[in-house]
Amino acid sequence: MEKQTLRDQFRTFCKINQPKNMEDAIEYFSVFGGLGIELDMDVPLGELIREHILDRYKYLRNDISAYISKDELFPSILTGAATGDRRTNSSFKRAKVAYNDGMDCIEDLLDMGVIRLESSSEHNYAAERILFTSPFVRFWFAFVSPLFRGIKDGNYDEFYTAFNNKKAEFTQLVFEQLCHEFIKLYFKDEKIYNIGRYWDDKTEINLVAKTKDDKIIAGSCRYLNSKVKKSELSKLKENCNEIGLEPDMLVLFSKKGYSSELKSLKNETLKLFTCRNLKALLEDEY
Repeated sequence: MEKQTLRDQFRTFCKINQPKNMEDAIEYFSVFGGLGIELDMDVPLGELIREHILDRYKYLRNDISAYISKDELFPSILTGAATGDRRTNSSFKRAKVAYNDGMDCIEDLLDMGVIRLESSSEHNYAAERILFTSPFVRFWFAFVSPLFRGIKDGNYDEFYTAFNNKKAEFTQLVFEQLCHEFIKLYFKDEKIYNIGRYWDDKTEINLVAKTKDDKIIAGSCRYLNSKVKKSELSKLKENCNEIGLEPDMLVLFSKKGYSSELKSLKNETLKLFTCRNLKALLEDEY
């Protein structure tokens, strides 16, 4: 599990496995990204998880333990982050770990390169959030580590129930991260110097970026099996207004495209992207 950037990991994954489309690339990468193995992309994701992860649980558990070290608090905190809203304080609560002890673990995990921390844009006082540097490690602590008792005994029913119920929600974060990487490339001439997310107790914005000329880009990323409608644009504008953010451009990302009404609004200050656009992440000229 090399410590590459997310884009580097995605490029490596796609080079090794040659996915047929970007939807498959994103969904399979969300599970196997950073693991560095070759997959048969004609095989359903659930079957590949069984073959390469669940059936190899004992071997992978040893690898994960060596990679992360054997501090007994690490798995609890990482599972808290992988299954919750990723905020440090709520991850500690899920793990039933005192705040100071939790922050000591965070410092160690940062030093090991297992995670990184992100702060809410616009410098508010919301707790920092935990980001895994490897999609596979996040997958492990979201679905495998919490259900290890059944998995180690060869009973995968509980795993598949949990994974199938949360697959879209789980994939959403990696989709957002890849959208961020795409925006840095798409606006490379404007030289984006800061990109991230905004959150507080009431409002969430998936993408907030600033260029060297102080232009602001705000965006929404939706990995759903339905077309995004105009209401998503209205909600993004409402969220920006609530926090006093005045974007110069709005961008939307969708798994399944957009309604005709929303597409008719596309202009120089409203950009609409889909999974297919993320193929640019694989191109050398970028």
